[in-house]
Amino acid sequence: MLPKAMFSRTLSTSTSALRMNIVVILSGGMDSTTLLYHHLRNGDTVNALSIDYGQKHKKEIDFAKKTCAKLNIDHRVADLSGITDLIDSSALTGIGDVPEGHYADDSMKATVVPNRNMIMMAVAIGWAINEGFDGVSYGAHFGDHAIYPDCRTEFADAMDRVAGLCDYEPVSIYRPFITLTKDEICAIGDSLGVDWGDTWSCYNGRDAHCGKCGTCVERIEAFKLAKVEDPTAYES
Repeated sequence: MLPKAMFSRTLSTSTSALRMNIVVILSGGMDSTTLLYHHLRNGDTVNALSIDYGQKHKKEIDFAKKTCAKLNIDHRVADLSGITDLIDSSALTGIGDVPEGHYADDSMKATVVPNRNMIMMAVAIGWAINEGFDGVSYGAHFGDHAIYPDCRTEFADAMDRVAGLCDYEPVSIYRPFITLTKDEICAIGDSLGVDWGDTWSCYNGRDAHCGKCGTCVERIEAFKLAKVEDPTAYES
């Protein structure tokens, strides 16, 4: 079971005791899927948004669809694949192999997609405004900070200010996991009953997780540190 202090800390950095209407940016991975369950536990009304930006591992969207169908969540996929050649300097969208190793390795910077989170947030904010929702939530966490500039607290704070200014009715950006580690999120997800078999992390969109890219290494470590059984099939 999840320690009460951890869950309280998560709630205190994300949502109030009031139930809200939230658009969750759902990639289909561990973090965003746990985020979805977190908001449902909070009693929020949730819509989920996935983005096809031409990522090599777009099969992650299939896992997002599966989760939302199981939970009866309104799930939309925004097809932004037309912009792929504008953001193809990343190993996730351009030519070349996805680097192997740990997120702490400098090589992982090759997986940074130019301005990805701002692009996704812009669409999510638009949908939230259109529906009269309170805000948008995304699953950035503490382990992302070293590599991904758009997962930093400063970025999220700035986007929250922008979301409050871009329309007549302000919306907010929620980032409940931004101070938490991946294994803490894994523990939260386990306590919420997340079906890890319905999540996809690997940056290589093959039949099984490669077990070697940064997000696979982080996934393996998270299950181990959280002492949660890992049901994932890895190539290695």
